[in-house]
Amino acid sequence: MDEREWLSERFEEHRTRLRAIAYRMLGSVSEADDAVQDTWLRLNRADTGGVENLGAWLTTVVARVCLNVLRSRDRRREEPLDVLVPDPIISPEGGIDPEHEALLADSVGLALLVVLETLSPAERLAFVLHDMFAVPFEVIAPMIERSPTAARQLASRARRRVQGRAPVPDPDLARQRDVVDAFFAAARDGDFDALIAVLDPGVVLRSDGGRVRARHTVTIRGAQDVAGQAVTFGRFFPFARPALINGTAGVVVAAHGRPLSVMGFIVTGGKIIEIDVIADPDRLHRLDLAVLDE
Repeated sequence: MDEREWLSERFEEHRTRLRAIAYRMLGSVSEADDAVQDTWLRLNRADTGGVENLGAWLTTVVARVCLNVLRSRDRRREEPLDVLVPDPIISPEGGIDPEHEALLADSVGLALLVVLETLSPAERLAFVLHDMFAVPFEVIAPMIERSPTAARQLASRARRRVQGRAPVPDPDLARQRDVVDAFFAAARDGDFDALIAVLDPGVVLRSDGGRVRARHTVTIRGAQDVAGQAVTFGRFFPFARPALINGTAGVVVAAHGRPLSVMGFIVTGGKIIEIDVIADPDRLHRLDLAVLDE
């Protein structure tokens, strides 16, 4: 076995972990895959003869690649985005695809990814690497050009924001599905009271329509307003197909094989507290919607 084949095998041993890190850092499956591929290319070009811990070396490289992507995003954005729903992981209703299990470990739901989008690149890196992958602050600090103490403070600040804003869904998936089904049944029937019954009073609906459907890019708060929006779009809901969206009950809305939206729900205490919608045609085209073929 030559050195390239040996490196390739060692890299494949770490690919799943690297992809999981990149997805949490970037909130995009396609960008995560690009970051992992970039890491492989850098490994090929590097002199790794003196590397004692290849896993740690690869973790550092993929984290730096993701940090550069996040900083580039910040520079490109002239204005902060009002609504940005990260890429969801879509699985059949029957269970999560084994390929997606590592991406969704530690309950990486859309609610958590939405909160991570509000962090600075350095905060996100410190929190993801330390809290999710147990990387020591002494290793994290050089990546963001800070001291270990400063890196610890960044992670702590991020942790407080995540704990205060990323709700935890009910563990009973069947109960989640019952609540989501009740929501769609009420929306289809135009039953406003039944909608109010399944929505938390402080429910938040985020819809990301992208540039093409900019008028669908909104944040709506409160059970009354969310219920009104559901009734308005209830005519599309007969096309809703059950799916798991980042491991929780959700749907893919598709008519005649054409995806119209992906909707993820957070159900806590038997009530819907968050709804995240992707209606951007460009992003829907890039998502893995194989669930539609089942």
